[in-house]
Amino acid sequence: MSSGAATSLPEPTAVERLADTVLPTRHGTFRMTAYRDDLDLEHVVLSVGITDAGARQRDLDKAPLVRVHSECLTGDALGSRRCDCGEQLQRALHLVMQDGYGALVYVGGHEGRGIGLVEKLRAYALQDTGLDTVDANLRLGHQADQRTYGQTAAILEDLGISRIRLLSSNPAKEQALTALGVGVVARQPLIMPGRPENAAYLRTKRERMGHDREAADEWEALLRGEVTSGPLGERYADLARPGGPRVVAQLGQSLDGFIASRTGDAAFVTGEEDREHLHRLRALADAVVVGAATVVSDDPQLTVRSVAGPSPVRVVLDPRGAVPTGARVLTDGVAPTLWIVGGGTVPEQPAAHVTALPWPGGGPMDPAGVLAVLRERGLGTVLVEGGGRLVTAFVQAGVVDRLFLTTAPVLIGDGVPGLRLGGTDRLADAFRPTVVRRWAAGEDLVTELDVTGLGRG
Repeated sequence: MSSGAATSLPEPTAVERLADTVLPTRHGTFRMTAYRDDLDLEHVVLSVGITDAGARQRDLDKAPLVRVHSECLTGDALGSRRCDCGEQLQRALHLVMQDGYGALVYVGGHEGRGIGLVEKLRAYALQDTGLDTVDANLRLGHQADQRTYGQTAAILEDLGISRIRLLSSNPAKEQALTALGVGVVARQPLIMPGRPENAAYLRTKRERMGHDREAADEWEALLRGEVTSGPLGERYADLARPGGPRVVAQLGQSLDGFIASRTGDAAFVTGEEDREHLHRLRALADAVVVGAATVVSDDPQLTVRSVAGPSPVRVVLDPRGAVPTGARVLTDGVAPTLWIVGGGTVPEQPAAHVTALPWPGGGPMDPAGVLAVLRERGLGTVLVEGGGRLVTAFVQAGVVDRLFLTTAPVLIGDGVPGLRLGGTDRLADAFRPTVVRRWAAGEDLVTELDVTGLGRG
């Protein structure tokens, strides 16, 4: 292993366009353009809405959304979780296609921040001994970041692009492109949720390489009840602020309205991004409510694991005493659990974290009555999570303020139904809730609905 002084690398200054074609992807069909630079390195651009004839004129009115993505075999092609590159690549392609006017410049020769594949794997081996990504590169005799962006500036010039909205969480990338004459009119962070396997890597990028930390800081502020104006604030500030919606419901279902197959298999209808969203809702709630059928079929944990934050009190509605005492929510001790049981009997308390409570009055567990029980225990912000019948009952009872409905691009055909409101004879009489906002969660679509008018007229 080398330990000599790091040397500066030459920077490409010109490119030659070699091929122009189209590439269908799961995000849509992109124009795909191939280049070779004067250092004999090859690069490709995936673009939408950019043509040779119209780019320069259109660029005057609206700068395209551009992601400059460094080649990463391990992350992009092999699905490595040591970094977030593969997830950033797919997210960037989705955002560019959604915007309708932009490009992803896939830069060859950037493997391992410019040190090459083999050297990156040697750096991995050093990281396995405790070094971070910066010190591992330095120990091998490289710079912390050897990437150069002359090829990117030349590619953008060839495409007729002089101004961009840069999709990146790295301020240094913006500075490098600006120094090369690219007009960066705005920079949009691209921050992916962390994983245990890449926590140290992401921390090093923030603390030693100056990458954005807005998402972590913004989320911590929301957990403190402070209103923020960033992307997370746009989605969750209403729930975080005092006086905001107190009862929220969430469902993830297929395009044809099912939350599981006809065998009950629900792993998983929606993707990882939606589960992160669900865990944010849990972290902002005092209590999460599920029905007995959900506990019996899925054996969920109902805790916060994908994001930072406290796990809510888990509330299990069990009108017939069907929940087995070996269920995880009754045995794992991870979060307080309120087990509300019908039938006139109080079950034996299976663990110290569980409070077994008979349903008062012995009648049906009506949603308003459930919320009254929770308010008596100081649980003011409630997330109603599942299953489909329970969420439907709470929405139809008119006690839900906001409904987060995630639809996944899958057709199940037959199965366990999701939201099923009472029908109407005429479309004119159908309830049309206000769409508060909607956003893409990977391939899924999250729609936030104001349902306060349902059942309260």
